Amino acid sequence: MGYEEAKADVKKTMREADNQAKETWRRADGEESVSDKIANTGDDIRTTLGNAGDDVRVEADKWHKDVDSDDV
Repeated sequence: MGYEEAKADVKKTMREADNQAKETWRRADGEESVSDKIANTGDDIRTTLGNAGDDVRVEADKWHKDVDSDDV
């Protein structure tokens, strides 16, 4: 596992932990309102998009390195 993959894994873990903490905090009052559910959905979407962006970046870096090594 390279540096970029390790960094992406750490970022993914941090996003998911942050997301879970927010959801727990929103449920702390014992009620989950519609606005809480909408906020949780928004957090889930941002987390998924962030993770997907990191995955694309890691794969693009691999592809770029493969192309560069073919030129040598």
